[in-house]
Amino acid sequence: MTTDQPLPFTCRKSPARGARGVVVTNHPLGSAAGHEMMAMGGNAVDAAVAALLTLTVVEPMMVGIAGGGVSHLRLPDGGHTVYDCLSQAAESAVPDMFTPVSDRLPDYMETAGRKNLVGPAAVAVPGNLRGWCAMHADHGALPFADVIAPAIRHAAGGFRVTQYLSSNIDRHAEDLAKDPEIARHFLPDGTPAKPGHRLVQGDYAESLKLIAREGAEALHGGALGQALVDRLAVEGAEPGLVTMRDLERYEARERDAIFGSYRGFDIAGPPPPASSGVHVAQMLNMLEAYDMAAMGFDNPDRLHLLAEVIRIGFEDRRAASGDPDFVDIPVEKLISKDYAEASLARIRPAGGISAVPPGYESRNTTHITVADGDGMIVSATHTINGLFGARFMVPGTGMIPNNYMYNFDPHPGKALSIQPGKRVPTSMAPMIVLKDGAPRFALGLPGAVRIFPSAMQSIVNMIDFGMTPQQAVEAPRLWTEGAHVELEPDYAHHKAALEAIGHEVKLVPHIGGGMNAIAFGADGEMTGAACWRADGTVSALGGGLADEGVAFHI
Repeated sequence: MTTDQPLPFTCRKSPARGARGVVVTNHPLGSAAGHEMMAMGGNAVDAAVAALLTLTVVEPMMVGIAGGGVSHLRLPDGGHTVYDCLSQAAESAVPDMFTPVSDRLPDYMETAGRKNLVGPAAVAVPGNLRGWCAMHADHGALPFADVIAPAIRHAAGGFRVTQYLSSNIDRHAEDLAKDPEIARHFLPDGTPAKPGHRLVQGDYAESLKLIAREGAEALHGGALGQALVDRLAVEGAEPGLVTMRDLERYEARERDAIFGSYRGFDIAGPPPPASSGVHVAQMLNMLEAYDMAAMGFDNPDRLHLLAEVIRIGFEDRRAASGDPDFVDIPVEKLISKDYAEASLARIRPAGGISAVPPGYESRNTTHITVADGDGMIVSATHTINGLFGARFMVPGTGMIPNNYMYNFDPHPGKALSIQPGKRVPTSMAPMIVLKDGAPRFALGLPGAVRIFPSAMQSIVNMIDFGMTPQQAVEAPRLWTEGAHVELEPDYAHHKAALEAIGHEVKLVPHIGGGMNAIAFGADGEMTGAACWRADGTVSALGGGLADEGVAFHI
């Protein structure tokens, strides 16, 4: 379905096309690393793991080997699998391991001494490296030493700091300055590294070389794990600290994708603990009852409808989401067409404020979308949770641990209270959309609770409004949890209209982070797109090898 109505925005970036492979990440060197793997004859998994490992070097504020995330794979045989690499609470974690400072917003998630946010107690058992190595062992084509080589090269040789990285260092310079190890990397001469500064991470290069030799065991039982455990124990033993036993016993869970449908398209996403597979399907089911194209993209009535559907999605997410090992989640009910039809009665003719319980997810994440010419696709979202994770570095390793414990409710007896081995829900939405069994596009983005509603809107952009992938990822977004409604600048002209029907509206610079996507043409051509909200870059592989028998003679 398409519409000829003018769009209220202009794209700021350009797409790229190729038939042999496309890599889109939120840093040009991440995309280049993935491109290098496919140029060497590797597949999409080789490219994805190379890109993610390189992003731990060049996007160190967002992602690391000591973090967590979700990777969604479509295999050449048409199967889908999801690698759940999310961090989890340690075996010694207890519900009252932190002292909350308040039972009310805005300080509900805060604890005495910020111990769930900064420092050793904030660190949960990491899963990224274990998951990436498992994914590569199962589906990669190149030797792992080749896949990790670009990350080693950029860590040892250095790279130029971007404005994006520099501004994030500046945001948390006060915390970073308290740890000498992380400060010497990101605060040269005591001030935040400026754009253009060459950042060399020699210790991290050596850690990556160890991983090249030992794989995930270097962290999950080896010398890197011991270094992490030793650093966490420096300030004394306390409940919840990650131990070597935690690292050794951690498993990246391989889970089945969840499938919904929308106007004849199949929508595939990750299952719980991720919310996107369930609630993107649920929201699209409700929107299917409306002729979105006829309403028009630039229409306040359509924005009101989106806000109501997103509100309902969040209401149901809060009522039934979590780690499926700890919580029963009625997945089939929530993604059913019958439930969506019944939920239409919850759509209000006018806006209004709803109570939103406290909670937290970090906005500081990275996403990659990768596809090769043989039908393999990887859509993956990974993080160390907050910017620079727990905001310290493990001496001699270059590793920045996550601060995933901040995502748990610090109050005992709640749905998201801390329990040993528990993984918190995530809004990560590495999505893949198909038509008649063939992939049509894959996408994802960073941005915490703004992720899956933003992914849903981009799916609508392409299906209902016939947008190109570039237009779909750059289009303005709307977001709400049920209280105020957020609008990006290109929707600002609808603020008064939405307020007139009862919404409290806030204009924000951006909603979520740098989305990237790949669209698949019937001719085998793939188009990659990255948006203006991050350093997103597309790298596409075209051309090919010489025909058999071609030779030059003198």
